Amino acid sequence: MIRVLGGGAAQGLAATLGPAIAAATGLSVDGDYGPVGGMRDRIVAGEAADLVILSRSLVEALAEQGHVLRDSLVDVGKVATGIAVRDADAAVPSATEDALRAPLLEADGIFFPDPQQATAGIHFANVLRKMGIHDALSSRFLTFPGGIPAMAALARSDLSRPIGCTQVTEIMGSAGVRLSGLLPPGCDLVTTYTAGVTSRAAHPEAARAMSRILAAPESAPVRAAAGFAD
Repeated sequence: MIRVLGGGAAQGLAATLGPAIAAATGLSVDGDYGPVGGMRDRIVAGEAADLVILSRSLVEALAEQGHVLRDSLVDVGKVATGIAVRDADAAVPSATEDALRAPLLEADGIFFPDPQQATAGIHFANVLRKMGIHDALSSRFLTFPGGIPAMAALARSDLSRPIGCTQVTEIMGSAGVRLSGLLPPGCDLVTTYTAGVTSRAAHPEAARAMSRILAAPESAPVRAAAGFAD
């Protein structure tokens, strides 16, 4: 079994390519996904894993610290951050900062991942500060350990005008919500996700093979369907 610790953005892609990975390596994928900061901390604390799939900056830092093999780093793809609404709700304007401000101020609940540990959560909180509306909206924040549980809660919400924000892979991979649009220029965030084999990997060659499959040209349609851009 290939043990993976990854950001939530990678969960859907790894699940979809799981059969191909198992066919190539003879091993199934056992993945645990969540905020990248928390996954980094678990690796640093010594948790066993074969492969990490995190933001490139964190994987490079783990390599510098000796937790990840530097020659194993493979960029999987780029992930943008977007605005989510429930399936039945109208899209909200987000082409400009001014256009997005009004629906945010009108929202009665704002669902997003951990603003301390999750890439999208940290960024979105800073966007709201940049827009000058963070404090006005803070009582309506509904934050979760990661983007996937945030989107699940948005889908279940019975609020009148809820809005969500997380990485597009987590929106597109969640039932009951849809991608309304990307964050506007000047507020946008695109994160490169990178796979790296850990220095304590029990199955290092299988982990390298998994990285190759995730990033392979033949997997491009699967990456695109999951919300990754090359």
